[in-house]
Amino acid sequence: MVDRYTSSHHQEHNGTVSPGHLIYSEILSVTSVMRKNSRWSSSMQTFYTKDSALASNLGLRRPGPNSVSTPQQGSREEDLMSGFEELKRALRTAQDTSSTPISNILAPFLAIIRSPLSTGPITSAALSALHSFFTYGLFVENDPSVDGALAELSSSVSHCKFEASDSSGDEVVLLRILTVIEDCMCGSWSPRLGDIEVCEMLETVLATCVQMRLSEALRRSAELTMHKIVRTILTKLYILEPASEEKKLSDQSVLATATDSSAHPPSAEQLSDHPGTTTQPVTSSQKSGYGLPSIVELLRVVVNILDPHDRVHTDSTRLLALGVLNTSFEVAGPRLGDFPTLRMMILDHGCKYLFQLAQSDNSSVFQLTLRTISIMMNTMRKHLKLQQELFLTYALDRLAPPAMGKPSRLGTPVQRSGLFSPRSSRVTSPALELLDEADMERGSPTPNRPSVIPALGNTRDLLLEVLSQISSHPSFLVDLFSNYDCDINAENLFDRVIDLLTKGVYTDYYGDSLISYLSSQHLCLDLLLTFINAMATRATVPCTDWPTGYIAAEELVQRKSKKIIILTGAARFNSKPKSGLTFLEENGLIYHDLSEAITRPQSLARFLKSSTPIDKKLLGDFISKPENTDVLQAFIGLFDFRQKPIADAMRELLETFRLPGEAQQIARITETFAEIYFASKPAEIKSQDAVYVLAYSVIMLNTDLHNPQVRKRMTIEDYQRNLRGVNDGSDFSPEYLQAVYDSIRRQEIVMPEEHTGQLGFEFAWKELLMRSRQSGEFMICNSSVFDKEMFRSIWKPVIAAITFAFMTFEDDYIIERGIAGFRQCATLAGYFQLPEVFDYVVISLSQATGLLSENLPSTVPVFPVVEVEGQTITVSSLGVSFGSHLKGQLAAVVLFNIMNGNGNAIRDGWIQVCLFVFYFRLCFHARQVFEILLNLFIHSLLPTRMLQMEDFLGDVSMIPLRGSSQPTRPLPRSDGLLSTLSSYLMTPYSSSQESPVPSASDVDVENTLCALDCITTCRLDELYAQIMQLDLEPLVAAVRSLEALAYERTNARLQHESDDAPSDSADGTPRPLPYDPASVFLLEMMVSIVCETPAHIEELWPIVFEHLSLVLKASQRYSILLVERAVVSVMRICLILAAKPSHLRDQIYLSFDLLGGLPPVVADSVAEQIMSGLILILQKHREVVSSQTEWNIVLALIRSSISSLEAARVSFDFIQRLITDVPQQYLCADNVVGLVAVLDDFAAAAGIIVEVELQQARRRPQSNSSSSSVIDRGRQAVDLMFEILKYIPTLTEDHSEFRDKSRHQLTLPVLLSLSRHSTSASSEVRHSALSSLSRAVLGPLVTVPRPDVADVFQRVLYPLLEAVISVPSNAETTESRLRASALLCKAFMKFEISDNASGEDVTELWMQVLDYLDRLMRTDQSDQLSEAVLESLKNVILVMHAADMLIPPSATEHDSTRDQPRRQLWHMTHDKIERFMPGFMESVIPLSSGTTSSSIEPSTMATEKLDPEAPDLVPPQTTIE
Repeated sequence: MVDRYTSSHHQEHNGTVSPGHLIYSEILSVTSVMRKNSRWSSSMQTFYTKDSALASNLGLRRPGPNSVSTPQQGSREEDLMSGFEELKRALRTAQDTSSTPISNILAPFLAIIRSPLSTGPITSAALSALHSFFTYGLFVENDPSVDGALAELSSSVSHCKFEASDSSGDEVVLLRILTVIEDCMCGSWSPRLGDIEVCEMLETVLATCVQMRLSEALRRSAELTMHKIVRTILTKLYILEPASEEKKLSDQSVLATATDSSAHPPSAEQLSDHPGTTTQPVTSSQKSGYGLPSIVELLRVVVNILDPHDRVHTDSTRLLALGVLNTSFEVAGPRLGDFPTLRMMILDHGCKYLFQLAQSDNSSVFQLTLRTISIMMNTMRKHLKLQQELFLTYALDRLAPPAMGKPSRLGTPVQRSGLFSPRSSRVTSPALELLDEADMERGSPTPNRPSVIPALGNTRDLLLEVLSQISSHPSFLVDLFSNYDCDINAENLFDRVIDLLTKGVYTDYYGDSLISYLSSQHLCLDLLLTFINAMATRATVPCTDWPTGYIAAEELVQRKSKKIIILTGAARFNSKPKSGLTFLEENGLIYHDLSEAITRPQSLARFLKSSTPIDKKLLGDFISKPENTDVLQAFIGLFDFRQKPIADAMRELLETFRLPGEAQQIARITETFAEIYFASKPAEIKSQDAVYVLAYSVIMLNTDLHNPQVRKRMTIEDYQRNLRGVNDGSDFSPEYLQAVYDSIRRQEIVMPEEHTGQLGFEFAWKELLMRSRQSGEFMICNSSVFDKEMFRSIWKPVIAAITFAFMTFEDDYIIERGIAGFRQCATLAGYFQLPEVFDYVVISLSQATGLLSENLPSTVPVFPVVEVEGQTITVSSLGVSFGSHLKGQLAAVVLFNIMNGNGNAIRDGWIQVCLFVFYFRLCFHARQVFEILLNLFIHSLLPTRMLQMEDFLGDVSMIPLRGSSQPTRPLPRSDGLLSTLSSYLMTPYSSSQESPVPSASDVDVENTLCALDCITTCRLDELYAQIMQLDLEPLVAAVRSLEALAYERTNARLQHESDDAPSDSADGTPRPLPYDPASVFLLEMMVSIVCETPAHIEELWPIVFEHLSLVLKASQRYSILLVERAVVSVMRICLILAAKPSHLRDQIYLSFDLLGGLPPVVADSVAEQIMSGLILILQKHREVVSSQTEWNIVLALIRSSISSLEAARVSFDFIQRLITDVPQQYLCADNVVGLVAVLDDFAAAAGIIVEVELQQARRRPQSNSSSSSVIDRGRQAVDLMFEILKYIPTLTEDHSEFRDKSRHQLTLPVLLSLSRHSTSASSEVRHSALSSLSRAVLGPLVTVPRPDVADVFQRVLYPLLEAVISVPSNAETTESRLRASALLCKAFMKFEISDNASGEDVTELWMQVLDYLDRLMRTDQSDQLSEAVLESLKNVILVMHAADMLIPPSATEHDSTRDQPRRQLWHMTHDKIERFMPGFMESVIPLSSGTTSSSIEPSTMATEKLDPEAPDLVPPQTTIE
């Protein structure tokens, strides 16, 4: 709104109203209302021009200002109307209204508003006109009269006067005033207002708010206007510069009371009677806009209204002031602290009055006060260090539980003090409970605290809500701990807050009160969990580092530790001084700084003077005893009395302790003070005795002037008369005594704990302000540096409170928060490595689940089994009870989910600390968890995957719950959790033949389903897997717990049975115990843990081996399944021992001896498991067998089981792993040939079994899997031969014993075996052998020396060709011939062409190759073979031609490029091929003149590199394997 005439409000072309028309309309509106009044109702009006310009221009003489020809009253009435007439005339003569100053336009309207002759309707019309001017935008930016006009408007509105009529009409006028003030203050012209104008209008609005005779609606409207104006004014703080504004405030005196913080604002009655009162008229025409002075004045008035001891103001007025102050904090709370004047106003009177109002009995005042305090603490907390300590201490004291008839710690009845109680050195608060010995040791109480009434009902909830709002910052606990708990002179607010919240969750905390405290309990828990969540967030998310500008975190932690010792020592001193001094000396707090300059009394005096927890009354009594005179001397000697009047010196001394009541003790203190004070050479005092008398007189004068029981006060004359002649025989000067008298009269000497009323509070508050200047800055940082110390001190009560709430409260939200709290506590425990936290969680939640039983049954009862949606369900008693217990299910879910979730987090990199270290820190706690799992197992509630066992045989089975006479078919292989366990499949739900199966109701089935769903949610299989992550100490404890439980189910039970009944049956054999599934389950769990933690096998093996030995030595007394599992367990652990140092390998042979001593009947049942385990050990740990004797033992064990089909399978698997897994560890010169022979036997067995079946001329039965497995092993044996061939070069190079041996001697047996089996009756073996032979001969693995090339052809290839030629022709033999011919040609090209670098004669070998090709084509006349042979032959010829070995004759007779061998080779080749393929040579290599070897390019197939992995050279239409 820069120009009112060019704005969008007035555009002539669109017919909008012009500013002139608007002004005319408002003039008519006001004058019309005026004419309705009798004063202006006359039709003729006379307007006196007075000193008009017209009279002066005509030379007329006008009377002076003192000579008036008309009555004054009539002149006023006429002036009001004439002002409008003159304005109309000015508007008519002006071409443009913009030329008319805005002050002239507003003048008649403002005159009406100021005039007492005006009535309510007239004033209302004038105010309405002003509102229209603001709404329309009449003011111009560049109008020089705007500032003056706004000042006049402010003054007029603030001094509005009119004749009262009816109340409703008058309130309309007041409402119009509020509207105009809001337009002026909240509009765009607000910055043009000066501080005086702002104060005037604020005063007017405030006066309207507090006029109780006005209607409620008007006062509420005034309050809304006040709040809106305050928001506008306070917003300007963000653009003001604090330094310049503070300087301006100190330099000017615009507002006489702006800086007088002790002045009181006008009362409500004064504001009502004089709404236009102002401090100073407008005198300045230049306005720079309002600033800090007006804001200071606003807050000064508001703050002083809050004074609860000022009876002028009512609670309704204070509610208004609280609302304004609350709005101020909401708008500019953080900015208020940047201005020293505003900050001190809030910190001093503002906080003092707010804290006192927080004890108001008026619920509205109390609620709004708490709201204001909370927003103040949130926005200005960095400036409110001691104020926050004081309020939180008071709030915590009020939130303490009722005393319930018990005496207080001090043995006095609880009385209301009505006041906060800040002390000179620390904030004190009431003590409402009996002080036990533990509290005394901690030093928690502050001596001689006044008492407050505990908050009840809604008051308590409000205090908790405020505490929640104040603590909304994530760093709240960190701030409390670092600023207060680590400060010896401050309260332990962190400890007190946590103590309140944890105890506030319990119902018993509130006693037998009839009032329901459920909401308070919920609030306490919610606030507690909020703190834990903030701490957990800091632990999981990177947070702020501790600022370097603050006190170092390490130093603060040291201060905290020292504070604990000091508080403990002070508490002991307050109880028994001698005991306290002994404790302090032992902990180095006193007498640790002794030197020549510091004596023992001085060291003790320093501590007593600086230690605020010391009881000041006890301190005065202690230092004034005769035996402590030296301590008294040292104590008073710590004060510096130089240049201090005696009244101030006595005040400083007596504020550190309380004078004892005995006269002799007072005399000792006074004498010592007189000696030390006189040594400081005070003025006018001539002797030490004079100081002694004067000090006594000060004590007596202080009591006389300020004791309320003294009616007649001592006058100055009395005081002077009492001290005549005491100054070494002379009198003190009247001025000196007058100064002492005035000092005591103005400021009482308040001794510690002497006053509990307003006087004591005022004194303590001043001391608090003094301490605030020395307490340092308030450290604010959301850092995790103190979290471990904090959590270490609070975890137990926090978890106990969460557990109580979880098990007691029914609210879903509270239960959900409790679950989150458990998880966060677990997260913090893992992060801070606090194992005892998990012990406590396990104990609490395990007992809450209801899954622990006192005695588990030795045999599993028969439970009904039902089918539900295709799933078999066992309805056990535990499942039914657990499924119906919702809280137990929740506890189980919480317990196991905490374990699982935190375990995963720790594995992701939490400083290599496994979470379950803490779960099983103590054996007892581990036992509880295992008992839960065992109980669930007995009642068929564990997940199926936790019941699976997998042994060396590869079968996966379930741990049976009852014995079964017939074994069941094994389950398919599974990747279950216990995949390393083993057993045969035995159904866990087999029916008993002895007991009838009970029935299950629908309710029981439904509860069981609920229990199963809960167990699934608990993810027990994941929990079990994470047990393997334990560190050594808890791991040993866990295994010992399992061994103890397993011992109870096996050996202890066996001994019990032996004692009660005969152990042998009728036939003399030992009577076995009934099958116990729990013993198998515990054994599997224990061994699985050991096997999954091989790093700790040395510590765990003795525990497990002891149990296994007891079971195997009495193997005939246990079920075969338990014995089998024990055997498998031994072999599994031996497998781990084999990987350990040699001193542990002896345990392997000890275990073999144990297994060898099994009875034959037992050994036959477990032979397969023993063999499987033995081979597995040898396969994984070849170094275990390092001698010929050890190899003999191994071969003997393997040979003993070769007759069994399954044993043969295991043996072959062992050989296969030996060759393929880590052959460099197993293959050596002593076993290569032997392994080839073994594999040759396997391959031969496959061919023999096929030949037998063919000779019998019958089809192989499909159901016969033995023959197919033999054939498959034969094929694999061929493949393994080729694998051995790969490692022969490594063996010949790495081992010295092979240096003199030819590589050819090691490879030839492999080639011979492959050649033999290339014609096997088994097609699988034949195809595999032929392919392996091709890869071996043509690949890089076989490098045949030139002298041995013919040997390879004669012993390997030619016998293969002879074999395939001799067999009858059919589809399979044709394929074999085809592949053999291709192999022959490729081998020739490799050995005789590619590798023949010396150019040796190949004629003989080449002729043999052609003969075999000729025989093949004559034997098998099939087109497929013919095409393949011709293609192979063509490739060989082209390659030989390209190598200049086979060169045709040229057209000329003279051919210099051909020597005699080449001519001979050409002719022999030509003749040989012409016999079975006439004209083939000419078609491949044409005879032409000038043809050379370089001009004939071999085909692609002929010149390509011989790749053993490439397909054989056969025609495209030929498919071979």
